[in-house]
Amino acid sequence: MAVRFRGALLLIVGFLASSILAFGDEPKEYEITDADREHWSFRPIARPTAPAVKNRDWVRAPIDAFILANLEAVDWQPNSPAAKRDLLRRTFLDLTGLPPTIDEQDRFLADDSPVAFERLIDDLLARPSYGERWGRHWLDLVRYAETNGYERDGAKPSVWRFRDYVIDAFNADKPYDRFIVEQFAGDELPDASTETVIATGFHRLGPFDDEPADFEQDRYDQLDDIIRTTSQAFLGITLGCARCHNHKFDPLTNHDYYRVAAVLNPLKRPLNGRTELDLPAGTLAQRTLLEKLRASRQRLDSLKATARSEFVKSNRSQLPAEVLTAFATEPSKQTDLQRELIKRHQTDFDAEFGAWFLEAHRAELAPLSDEIDQLRKLAPSLPSAYFMTEGSESPPQTFLLLRGQAAARGPEVQPGVPRVLAKPLPVLAAGPTTHGTSGRRLEFARWMASAGNPLTARVIVNRVWQYHFGEGLVRTPSDFGIIGEAPTHPELLDWLAHWFAHDANWSIKKLHRLILSSNIYQMSKADHPTYGEQDPRNAKFWRFPFRRLEVEAIRDSMLSASGQLRRSLGGPGVYLEIPPEVLAGNSDPNIVWPKFDEAASSRRTVYAFVKRALVVPFLEVLDVCDTTRSTELRNRTTISTQALTLFNGDFANRQARHLAERLRREAGDDAGQQITLAFRLTLCRPPTPSELAAMRRFVDDATDPENRRMSLEQLCRVILNLNEFVYSN
Repeated sequence: MAVRFRGALLLIVGFLASSILAFGDEPKEYEITDADREHWSFRPIARPTAPAVKNRDWVRAPIDAFILANLEAVDWQPNSPAAKRDLLRRTFLDLTGLPPTIDEQDRFLADDSPVAFERLIDDLLARPSYGERWGRHWLDLVRYAETNGYERDGAKPSVWRFRDYVIDAFNADKPYDRFIVEQFAGDELPDASTETVIATGFHRLGPFDDEPADFEQDRYDQLDDIIRTTSQAFLGITLGCARCHNHKFDPLTNHDYYRVAAVLNPLKRPLNGRTELDLPAGTLAQRTLLEKLRASRQRLDSLKATARSEFVKSNRSQLPAEVLTAFATEPSKQTDLQRELIKRHQTDFDAEFGAWFLEAHRAELAPLSDEIDQLRKLAPSLPSAYFMTEGSESPPQTFLLLRGQAAARGPEVQPGVPRVLAKPLPVLAAGPTTHGTSGRRLEFARWMASAGNPLTARVIVNRVWQYHFGEGLVRTPSDFGIIGEAPTHPELLDWLAHWFAHDANWSIKKLHRLILSSNIYQMSKADHPTYGEQDPRNAKFWRFPFRRLEVEAIRDSMLSASGQLRRSLGGPGVYLEIPPEVLAGNSDPNIVWPKFDEAASSRRTVYAFVKRALVVPFLEVLDVCDTTRSTELRNRTTISTQALTLFNGDFANRQARHLAERLRREAGDDAGQQITLAFRLTLCRPPTPSELAAMRRFVDDATDPENRRMSLEQLCRVILNLNEFVYSN
């Protein structure tokens, strides 16, 4: 035992000694070689030629050839096309997160035109619900939430404007390269606007400690959150792993990390959780005008306050002395009687004082009033938003921090990009912008969003593929590094990336059209015993994959089927229901979470208020994203509480009741018509004869009106719990 203890002690001492020595050493930056740049994701993007295939008739879109060639190489065939109804519901849920209405089902099924599906795609991409659906995917990546986390979990006021910016950007088909630049450096653009300034709220979305023990260390922790999110979401690399040392697997050095930190270092950390929360969202010139207007109004208020005291002492008023004394007393020292006198005589005093003030201070008042009038005409009405600014156009020095510790400065580092991603290394020759900023973020953002960057286009086309098929061509979508998975179809990935950046001009809607118009997307989900056994993960994409809907699409589909969905767009987040038992652990539940309002909360789930320290149980149990980090792929769990929540939770029960009421209202008392309507509203198909017969017996067996009402509600609850309802077709 003693020997073992001494051995453990020596091991600990040795570890501590080596750590101390390493801590004191200045880290050495190794050379990036051509071999390092040979990793598949670091190579320049070249456009491969689509492969030749035997079954050329199956190739509807160029991307079909890449999948088919891979299947033909092992003598496999792709699945047959999906049924028209299945394709309709699949596409609606994919692009809008909502099922088609019965009228929409009938129109599409009756349209025999060869371009019917293309028309459907264009229609769905033009709907506001498209941005709500795809904007939610982006919010996962940028760790969107409306509170700070940590112990106090304070609010991020007006941060919902960033959410609305994202939704609007997707609906407008904002080019992805511009989308990147606006979020990273929208305030530095030559054509900066309120919209682009709101976009920079990206930098303030992460957790924020408003009472850190060490402010300097916390500042670098904030920068680390931005660096990690930026590198993973935009570039698909784990640069955050190089904060304390060189990356253990990828050719990303400690110096690379701090080069990017130098790009972000000019950002000004908010002083604490209660200052600099809401700022006017505009350019420097716009904010300067507003500041001048505010200063002029303050001078006017000061002049009025001085004149008010002068008027009271001048004995020019006809009001009683005790009333004038009340008006002359500082508000904090007024008695209850004086406050009552002021309230009673306010109108008379204002009339007397106003007439005297205009005459006695005409020389000072006239130019000041003119100045305010002119500034009011020039100064814009800017919304308040939540974003981070730079304190000066002169950036501070940035130092490499030994082991990531703010107190252990190493050598000074200049702004730059990870060396493995650029040869020759670009010089970020940023200079002060006309907006009073350093210009560093704009230079870096333009490098990220350039067609020559080997990662950006590859990463985003892979993400879009993943959201359509459940898995990306690269199945580690935020890690394109050495230990990330290699692409299943590397030539297809590069073809898509090159086409997206050059032919599609970074248009995500064009990318949707390309993918959805392909035979790959339009395949059925039918199983194949041999293929399924040999390729259970569907890496060859021989069929359309099974995938459960995200919790937002499940909840929104329930609201849509029950007729309760409110379609209003944008604005502050709404508060979903949280059971009293969950809120009971808080000192003041009504302040932590407002009283539940069913009508107000029946909006799309993308508009739900996101509180980091208190996640809505319905969302959490169905795998809503983790808002403390960039979430590239949500968890896919199957647990008993999901079944309990969907079958007997308050929300599910309410929607079943509303659906039953809708069925009685729109289909009358006939059980067969009620069941058929329920199936079409939820599953977008009529029931099979056996389903209809079994369900009709269940409803008709209840002859008493109250029992029949309850039977229909129970039946609706069963339908809303079918796998077919919570899975894409």
